[in-house]
Amino acid sequence: MTSPTPIVLFVCIHNAGRSQMAAGYMTALSDGAVRVLSGGSEPGNQINPIAIQAMQEEGIDITGNVPQLLSTEQVQASDAVITMGCGDVCPIFPGKRYEDWELTDPAGKNLDEVRPIRDDIKRRVQALLAEILPATV
Repeated sequence: MTSPTPIVLFVCIHNAGRSQMAAGYMTALSDGAVRVLSGGSEPGNQINPIAIQAMQEEGIDITGNVPQLLSTEQVQASDAVITMGCGDVCPIFPGKRYEDWELTDPAGKNLDEVRPIRDDIKRRVQALLAEILPATV
């Protein structure tokens, strides 16, 4: 990572489920050692209430989050950009670390269906965190 405090950007289409859960985990698990951004190519009106409920089970509160429009500036400022199903609509900049996490969209799913998605996101965030902050994890 190039910045003193690594910046990680999580992106999904509506910025209402997957990217918000990932951002919640990264914020909580990094204990402030990583600056976390999230955005969407077509942001929704609110965070998915089932995603909020699933994260509350983990002791992470994302109720105050609001879906945000992905900006070129966010991508430029980030050391790592993690996309989750946004396809070709996410801007790409040479020299950036990109990963595309293939995750089921939690939209329209019940809590039992969202838990495995949440748990997969947690595992991926933990692995990413171990790579970008190896001395502290």
